[in-house]
Amino acid sequence: MTPAEQQHFFERMATQNASFRYRLPSKPDVGRFIDSLIRFLFPITQDCKQFVVSTADTYRELNRQLGCLLKPLEEHLPVDKELTTERFFDQLPDTYDALLLDAQAIAAFDPAAAGVEEVIAIYPGFYAIAVYRIAHMLTNLEVPLLPRMMTEYAHGHTGIDIHPNAKIGSSFFVDHGTGVVIGETATIGSNVKIYQGVTLGATNVAKSMASRKRHPTIEDNVIIYANATILGGRTVVGHDSVIGGNVWLTQSVEPYSLVYHTSQIEVRSLAAES
Repeated sequence: MTPAEQQHFFERMATQNASFRYRLPSKPDVGRFIDSLIRFLFPITQDCKQFVVSTADTYRELNRQLGCLLKPLEEHLPVDKELTTERFFDQLPDTYDALLLDAQAIAAFDPAAAGVEEVIAIYPGFYAIAVYRIAHMLTNLEVPLLPRMMTEYAHGHTGIDIHPNAKIGSSFFVDHGTGVVIGETATIGSNVKIYQGVTLGATNVAKSMASRKRHPTIEDNVIIYANATILGGRTVVGHDSVIGGNVWLTQSVEPYSLVYHTSQIEVRSLAAES
């Protein structure tokens, strides 16, 4: 580019950047806070090069980090960032208890799990749920965009996409998890188990529908097997139902329903045909 073209480009960028409504914290800082907070709650893993820091000091540092993340968004918060940070950490014990129930549910129902420690340290399903529950606290405090940055960070690491506005009950179990999508207005009850590739999505993606319930409701004690797709804000899966693999569901089902997909599979011997 010539100097004149370069200057024109810089001016275009400046005009566009000035039009953005929000300034946001950096994505690396968001990721560091998430991982530090989960490790603070569950200090199961240990670095080869270990630094001994008191729990109280770590807690204060996490408070400082969250305040830093909230600073660019401060003008959009309903209260100042200090009070938002205080309210967030006031809720942390309840979220900790909820995450213990999630980890215990995964350990209890996955035959491959050696125990709660393995689930917390290794399982992508638990990690995505933990980030969701942390982000959901900020959503309840009316913090814009930062909760979504957190869940997208988890999405990038696990392949599990849970919108922070979704409502999810206790003892949630995501097994394997790759390809799971849970939309913004989805409601999930307690003791629900979801396997890889499940989508709780919308039938209408028009922008005009943004303020309406677009995603399904899953009641308590439901199991949804791999690659099932359940769509629509009016779709309710009744409690204690089982949704089989590869099901495409756009209508409600009663409690205690078994919904399954059938396909014809033919096996032939290549040796016999040769």
